Amino acid sequence: MRRWLVLRYWLLPEPIAKITEAGDTFRKGIAVPHNHLLPRRSALPGRVHHGGHWECWKCIGISGKDGVVLVGERKVTSKLLQTNTSAEKMYKIDDHVACVVAGIMSDANILINTARVQAQRYAFAYQGPMPVEQLVQSLGDTKQGYTQFGGLRPFGVSFLFAGWDKNFGFQLYMSDPSGNYGGWKATAIGANNQAAQSMLKQDYKDNITREEAVQLALTVLSKTMDSTSLRSEKLELAEVFLTPSGKVECQLHSPESLDKLLVKSGLTQPAAEAS
Repeated sequence: MRRWLVLRYWLLPEPIAKITEAGDTFRKGIAVPHNHLLPRRSALPGRVHHGGHWECWKCIGISGKDGVVLVGERKVTSKLLQTNTSAEKMYKIDDHVACVVAGIMSDANILINTARVQAQRYAFAYQGPMPVEQLVQSLGDTKQGYTQFGGLRPFGVSFLFAGWDKNFGFQLYMSDPSGNYGGWKATAIGANNQAAQSMLKQDYKDNITREEAVQLALTVLSKTMDSTSLRSEKLELAEVFLTPSGKVECQLHSPESLDKLLVKSGLTQPAAEAS
């Protein structure tokens, strides 16, 4: 009996991981110093991890009367890295929903695949697109489940969702690592998001058009990003809008299209003009 009790004691999971004074290191998937979940706390919008593994770059979303605009900042951490021509922060979940990511990309890939499967299951069962808020709420339930059980690590990623459905029209949602979500007219997540939020509060106006929303998003990004120059390789831009035929379209801009938008907005830097 005593041998069984000793074996059971050693098999029990450690309730609280040890936190060293040098930093937030933990042996288990979750750590709770002073009733805070470290992975969730470090992945909230605006938190930037400087250990060299990931950084939470800025993303901006603006909802207008005729569409929703998403802008994400791309950073080249080393000139030795091979340039990636595909999108790194913008993802299309369904024909009527797109999202932009800030946080750990490996975690984001898992959640995006989960959202795509949920959207297709709904379409198969009900022969129609899944309502945008229902999709965001379903993904939030998945993320919340990873914050309440021992041995699990919360997903270290925040999302901005842009979409359209027949119930509420154009919609913009923000979802944080805890699973909470909310609808917004305009918002920003990631590094230096407070400065971007302040600018959006001052410059956003009701009944803004999609073209004006693109202009505002690019202006806010150029004034709040760390680098002094704004070029097409440093950002990604997506728009969700209705075509003249009434079909929802998610458009991801190419580098050539971004260059034209930057010239039109007057944000092209001298290096780009010289070339």
